[in-house]
Amino acid sequence: MSDYNEKVVIKGVTRDGRRFRPSDWAQRLTNAVASIGPNNRIIYHPNVSMAMIEGVSAVVIDRSMRASDPRLFEFLIDFARSNDLQVENLPED
Repeated sequence: MSDYNEKVVIKGVTRDGRRFRPSDWAQRLTNAVASIGPNNRIIYHPNVSMAMIEGVSAVVIDRSMRASDPRLFEFLIDFARSNDLQVENLPED
């Protein structure tokens, strides 16, 4: 994985400190941006991954995705905003 500063992290904690539910939200979100490959296997987006950070589920997005796939990047950020989730290293407009 590349440098942390090149990543945007969506944490499974709201801005007021509550843990986000359902507990498998990160898996659901990464599955939503995945595709189905041969033999019906899930192919995860190369710039989006799940992680556990300080015991909290998170989705990690490579910042390069903002330029390479802006609609998908905005979809993920809009998810975080609409659920009031903590987002780290979000590029400024």
